[in-house]
Amino acid sequence: MPTKKRTGNKKGKQSNFAKLSIFQPNKYKFKKSCPLSVKGAPEVDYKNIKLLKKYMSENGKILPSRITNVSQKKQRELSLSIKRARNLALI
Repeated sequence: MPTKKRTGNKKGKQSNFAKLSIFQPNKYKFKKSCPLSVKGAPEVDYKNIKLLKKYMSENGKILPSRITNVSQKKQRELSLSIKRARNLALI
């Protein structure tokens, strides 16, 4: 008996569409470095209003670290100094 050749996908293999699923984690994701932790970065202080305004929205809200790429430690310092500047009516 002659054997037939199969075309298409076999049971054990996935199609290219299944490999490119949006639910799979991205292998090529890279993390940007914190702009406040690098060498020569400005010090976070409640008196440095120019720096604090970079990390605030137009409405005066503190921007999240996922948008600004600031580390957790520096984000806490930023939020504390922004709140202090608000209390002293500097912002």
